[in-house]
Amino acid sequence: MGMGRSGIARGRNILLGMLLLSLSASAFISASGVVHGAVYREQGELASERGAVVNVMKAGQAGPVQKESRGQWGQSAAADPVPQIISRVSPSVVGIIGKAGGETGGPDDRYNLTHGSGIIVSADGWIITNAHVMTGLEKAVVVTSDGTSYNITDTYSDEFSDLALVKIKAKALRPATFAGSAAKLQVGEKVIAIGTPISFSLRNSATVGVISGLNRSVDAAYRLIQSDTAINPGNSGGPLVNMKGEVLGVNSMKFAAVGVENMGFSIPADTVKYIMNQLLQYGEVRRPSLGVELEESWPVIVGLPGQEPLTVTKVLTAEARKAGITAGDALYAIDGHRVTSLVDVNELFRQYKPGAVVKLLMQSDGDIVARSLVLAQGDPLVSAGKTEGDADDQTTE
Repeated sequence: MGMGRSGIARGRNILLGMLLLSLSASAFISASGVVHGAVYREQGELASERGAVVNVMKAGQAGPVQKESRGQWGQSAAADPVPQIISRVSPSVVGIIGKAGGETGGPDDRYNLTHGSGIIVSADGWIITNAHVMTGLEKAVVVTSDGTSYNITDTYSDEFSDLALVKIKAKALRPATFAGSAAKLQVGEKVIAIGTPISFSLRNSATVGVISGLNRSVDAAYRLIQSDTAINPGNSGGPLVNMKGEVLGVNSMKFAAVGVENMGFSIPADTVKYIMNQLLQYGEVRRPSLGVELEESWPVIVGLPGQEPLTVTKVLTAEARKAGITAGDALYAIDGHRVTSLVDVNELFRQYKPGAVVKLLMQSDGDIVARSLVLAQGDPLVSAGKTEGDADDQTTE
């Protein structure tokens, strides 16, 4: 992956530069390599806790025995769990570095490197990261938090979810703990991002912020977590961690433009586990498919609330034709689940396998009809404006 790449063009009258987070080492010598996204500083976050009383209790005692010393914000150092969480999670975070593929020659070719981050998911060397971190990466090396280097032996990648699973020959690694359902997350919840920003020498850097939004649909096949943690080039593939030390998601992208600050996005743990299990079992993701192309309504495209159905623009499979689906039909629900966006369908289909039979509530020629469809195997639904592959060259959204 080369340096100075930026943005996907999507024609939604919104001009925001999106910067995916894997970074080439050539960024340091690029004349136009401007790094977007200022470093987040935790300013005033503790102000609301000013004056809070924190007592230390001895085991078995019923009352306070000692008041902790305080800093200028009125909070004791011992009461802040962040340093302990970072210390506990960091051994499960790795850096991934390799040669940017497709570029050869020149006296400084040895510096033509690109890097990202990863999360250890098993003690025997399986690591989850972003697909765009691994795309075009040659002679890749994984470096653990203790400075040990490992060659990558296997790589399985899924471009649609932007997730990849890599294998190193290692034993007794410390796997991360992934959180349960994203449904329990709350906006405002404090989170930590850990990774390898900007320079590979900055491995296991940590920044703190809060969850800014949930269920975001931002140039992705699945919903994302939005946070205001400082996520910079090289953080791709690193974890977003809660105050229990659990991985809430895999940091994947951010908005970067003049006037845009601290808008990072992470792939939720639910989606990560779904993709990871498929890659471990099959070496690929075997997704169910309706066998049609669908178009979202104008309100959904621009982000307005609405219940307009999806419109069939093309029938692709024999199964869909056998079910009687034709171009121009409107899709309201799948097995009783209302769907208004492509992401709605992709999220729902994590519960299904190819070959399953679903009931579709549709409108055809002005009539509301119920159709039975055998799901084929295929790619997830993505909007017509979304392009695949590296997004480091994206400049508009």
